[in-house]
Amino acid sequence: MFFSISLLVLSVLPLCGGMESGIIRGDEVKPHSRPYMASVQINNKHMCGGFLIRNDYVLTAAHCVDNIDHSGKDKLEVLLGAHNISRKEPQQQRISVQKYILHPCYKRHERPNDIMLLKLKSKAKVNNAVKIILLPKKNENLPARQECSIAGWGKTEQNTAESSVLREVKLKVQFNFECRKIWDEKFYTDSMICTASDGKKAFCQGDSGSPLICGNEPQGMAAYTFRKSCLNRKYPEVYMKISYFYPWIKDMIG
Repeated sequence: MFFSISLLVLSVLPLCGGMESGIIRGDEVKPHSRPYMASVQINNKHMCGGFLIRNDYVLTAAHCVDNIDHSGKDKLEVLLGAHNISRKEPQQQRISVQKYILHPCYKRHERPNDIMLLKLKSKAKVNNAVKIILLPKKNENLPARQECSIAGWGKTEQNTAESSVLREVKLKVQFNFECRKIWDEKFYTDSMICTASDGKKAFCQGDSGSPLICGNEPQGMAAYTFRKSCLNRKYPEVYMKISYFYPWIKDMIG
């Protein structure tokens, strides 16, 4: 049975102002050590990462639904409490998405404002395997060279299948001006942050929407990387800056 999915059309707010992305050369995480993680799935196939920010809302990347069938034939769901998404684990909660809310300034197949809220059809049951992660409210710039981490079920090599188990990798924040210099008009210093690849570790296809954790907070959300090679040392990997979008998120979920 397919569930109907509604698209909430919003007016453009004053806040106006990617490519798919998996974990390469990362390590398998301790099961359920990141209980806020969500696998965003279309027709039971993993598409993107995401994270639970309220018991009825998941935050992820807008481009994850760029190719969804808007007639309602496609089934959009989130899988919470998962470690191995290829198995039915007792901790898992599969919840249908009632509606998805694209940022009003997002344009399909474009990088700016690549952020989206998923309103869940039923509330998640918070427990040891499923927990809410709090968002940073203060819009501050991250110090360059700070070590952060990101986890996901994406590809473990450039041309391989996506991972069944959740994997993580540590990456260092790059200077914003360097990201702007390299990506030019594709990088917005106010609303994006980036990490530098060392040519060995990176996120890649399948992890868009996964949170970049710095300290204990989700500071960024994976958006795009260099399509031909996620390990390309020249091109930093780019994230939406969560604190920049916090006012919009707060307005949408109340």
